[in-house]
Amino acid sequence: MIEYKVVELSVVTDESIEETLNSWTAKGWHFDTIQFVVRDASKRPAMAFVFFTREESA
Repeated sequence: MIEYKVVELSVVTDESIEETLNSWTAKGWHFDTIQFVVRDASKRPAMAFVFFTREESA
């Protein structure tokens, strides 16, 4: 069975994304995808959701 992890980033910078990816993959999670939330007034993401998966331990 697959287990999912969603991490919300309210500060979206290359450093925050890198830290999140390195932190959770070191814990055994596999990066799946990232979704950015943008506002109409700005092209810069207001927040991001990073999705990870792993096989659920029995």
